[in-house]
Amino acid sequence: MNGRAAVVFSLIWLVSFGEGAKILTIMPLGGKSHDIIGSAFAKTLAEAGHDVTVITAYPVKSPPKNYRQIVLTGMLEKSGVANMNFFDQHGGLISSLILLAFMYHGFPAMLYEGCMQHPNVEKLSNSNEKFDLVILESFLAEPFYGFAQHFDAQLITFSAVANTLWTNHLVAAPGPVSHEAHFMLHYTDRMTFSERFVNTLVTLIDAVFYNWIYLPKQKDFYNQAFPNAKLTFEEQMRNVSLVFLNQHFTLSSPRSYPPNMIEVGGLQIEEQKPLPKDLQQYLDEATDGVIYFCMGSNLKSAQFSVGKREAFLKAFSKLKQRVLWKFEDDSIPNKPANLMIKSWMPQNDILAHPNVKLFITHGGNLGTTESLYHGKPMIGVPIFGDQMMNVEKSVRAGYAVLLKFSDISESSVSQAINTVLNDPKYARNAKLTSERFRDKPMTPKQSVVYWVEYVLRHGGAPQLRSPAMELSYLQYHSVDVLAVLLLILIASSVISLYILKKIYRTIFKSKVSKSSKKKRA
Repeated sequence: MNGRAAVVFSLIWLVSFGEGAKILTIMPLGGKSHDIIGSAFAKTLAEAGHDVTVITAYPVKSPPKNYRQIVLTGMLEKSGVANMNFFDQHGGLISSLILLAFMYHGFPAMLYEGCMQHPNVEKLSNSNEKFDLVILESFLAEPFYGFAQHFDAQLITFSAVANTLWTNHLVAAPGPVSHEAHFMLHYTDRMTFSERFVNTLVTLIDAVFYNWIYLPKQKDFYNQAFPNAKLTFEEQMRNVSLVFLNQHFTLSSPRSYPPNMIEVGGLQIEEQKPLPKDLQQYLDEATDGVIYFCMGSNLKSAQFSVGKREAFLKAFSKLKQRVLWKFEDDSIPNKPANLMIKSWMPQNDILAHPNVKLFITHGGNLGTTESLYHGKPMIGVPIFGDQMMNVEKSVRAGYAVLLKFSDISESSVSQAINTVLNDPKYARNAKLTSERFRDKPMTPKQSVVYWVEYVLRHGGAPQLRSPAMELSYLQYHSVDVLAVLLLILIASSVISLYILKKIYRTIFKSKVSKSSKKKRA
């Protein structure tokens, strides 16, 4: 379906529906990158003619006309997210598990107090408004699912990262640990035995924490927020119509999904816009190319230690290429002549420029997707979360080089840059991936509009739901059947041994009897 056909189809549906649907989009996490994806959903649906209300900590400056914002004022300051140094989260497996445990322990209360109990949200909850649909990020926000029945609406969730334990169970999607790595690990879909062992162990630990420690807390918050709910917490968790994933198989790996789990990776990517005059000139005049350096929205380059910052500066000073660095301070000591810094940069529009030859990134999902959409090779400096996995996949696919945070030095930075720029395979593989990523029957925006309206047209689209949703954990994994088979095998073995023993004793007694008769004779 091309863009024009999608628009025509959407307009026909809107005419039949009336004035478009009333949609509530909730982004309770307070993470900028997560909010960017949530805003992309909201803007896409508003531009398609729907009446969208957005609960967010990051209001959009120029929203569409039918895009209302309920701002979580003061939430970021109260939570301390705005002042956190995320470089402190850097570490290996143990650090990742500690971070995951911290999220399970600290996030439920923080999100409940910061968003659910926010005066602006309570005002909306106590109003007489009705919505046709609630769209909510699934990142540790299960109590918020209750807003769907509170407003008598259908429920769709989205994941700003990949499919995880948290999303898979919503639609009974399989997640085999043999080739689907836990998102907090740095493994790809091709693991050694030791990696599969660790992946299985971590996934099991996560499942125990999630089901026995985390979810009971979320259930308590759900019951506090929606004491008159018709559906129990468990029933509401099973009442999700659709799950959108911010990923695409060309950038991650092919996975098995039920029909109500949809990939829309790249949804946040807009059409290229004109750059500010100074940036346009800086890029246009870079005859030897440009390196773009950005550590994302949560990680701030200004928080690099002096030693690591100097390592980058010294390596940059020896390059013939120009460098653009998203750096949150107005000035930087010892800045070389070929470096331009800005506290904010239009990343997508910069990566679209033909003179950009390399992207130095932390390996976040958004930046990685945008870089590969425009066919740019990368140097990955992962810090925490899914960044390690994203960079590892990029390295395995041949369009990126890993630069470990602990190994940052002038020589390691220079070596990584020279490796990518001087070996054409990195740019070639990035362009090949870009071609594959762009080759789709529908754009991510068209997919969102189609499937959201499909759910609305079909009253929650129960026909999409897997029958596995009706099974218990033991039934889903056929543990009960395997147990019966094991009992049958044990019983058969016992009976067979008993029969063999009887036969043996009969034969033995017969031989003894014959032997005795011969001796007497």
